[in-house]
Amino acid sequence: MGSHGMLARRALLTDTPVMVQIQALIRGVKDCVSLAQGVVYWQPPIQALEKVQKLVWDPVISRYGADEGLPELREALLKKLRHENKLHRSSVMVTAGANQAFVNIVLTLCDAGDSVVMFAPYYFNSYMSFQMTGVTDILVGPGDPKMLHPDADWLERTLKDTKPTPKLVSVVNPGNPSGTYIPEPLLQRISDLCRDAGCWLVVDNTYEYFMYDGRKHVCLEGNHIVNVFSFSKAYGMMGWRVGYIAFPSEVEGLSAQLLKVQDNIPICASIISQRLALHSLEMGPEWVTDRVNELVKNRDIVLEGLSPLGKDAVKGGEGAIYLWAKLPDKFPDDFEVVRWLAQKHGVVLIPGSSSGCPGYVRISFGGLIEDQCRIASERLKKGLEELVNKGMVL
Repeated sequence: MGSHGMLARRALLTDTPVMVQIQALIRGVKDCVSLAQGVVYWQPPIQALEKVQKLVWDPVISRYGADEGLPELREALLKKLRHENKLHRSSVMVTAGANQAFVNIVLTLCDAGDSVVMFAPYYFNSYMSFQMTGVTDILVGPGDPKMLHPDADWLERTLKDTKPTPKLVSVVNPGNPSGTYIPEPLLQRISDLCRDAGCWLVVDNTYEYFMYDGRKHVCLEGNHIVNVFSFSKAYGMMGWRVGYIAFPSEVEGLSAQLLKVQDNIPICASIISQRLALHSLEMGPEWVTDRVNELVKNRDIVLEGLSPLGKDAVKGGEGAIYLWAKLPDKFPDDFEVVRWLAQKHGVVLIPGSSSGCPGYVRISFGGLIEDQCRIASERLKKGLEELVNKGMVL
């Protein structure tokens, strides 16, 4: 048996992270602008950064903290959950980002061999979390062709007909990679279906503040619902790695099992990062929404860049920081198109095949200031015009 045969099948059968592939793709490309990675262009609040700067020499910062998070931060998060999200029967655990939160949840709720449900286009890291933990029976449901909303009728049939019942249903709201928002009545129906079938519903609310055109974000609560949140995008804390789980307090044993997983992965999220999260929370949600409102300009700029594909080809933009676009039918290999756009036109996107939808691309409009976004959009428009009219000319 060679060394490759000594590696875990869970790891070998897990998809290669798409961002790793994209980083390798653009490594040799000069002057490439990115509409790929899901980031925002702003940094954390200056006032919060100044406060944690003074804490660097405090010995407490270098020690372990409570597994579930700093008591002060957890108390502040519980107040936030009650006031903003209307979650009154939830406990909270602080994690090293929302991705780690999701892995905690999968390891706590699912066994290898369980079936789970996602909807295409799905968030690629969540899909990988299932793969690497041995949850390989991943049932991928369709989205509405026009709105990309999860197909609740399909879910109802699937939960009824699949034996044993899937352990967990996962949705992202607003969506990554779709940029669409699941309206409250549909989210409620999905929740009811999960409750009646006896399975968990995990909702990723990373982009809770990223809502446009008058839409309002809503969370649901129940003994079968786990909500995931993140500081990464809202407060520009991508590299600080702080997320949190809001889980039902009344489910006996859930907290203890989550703590087992937490203690064996990060022990606790970085103490100085948690302090920054606490001080960022003190700024209030308005600090975030003021910046999110400015992203409408970026969204419209990028929509113009996508115009050669035709209006009906582009979806999303209701929430989060993403648009979702269908490539012309004669270009089913989305990764080849992404590679060509990067190398020929100096702009990079995410291939839709990484989210279960070959022939599509994800476009992020959150990571660039307005002037840079215009440059990226102009390159994108030029590239797509050439793609539509002439093909991938080298």
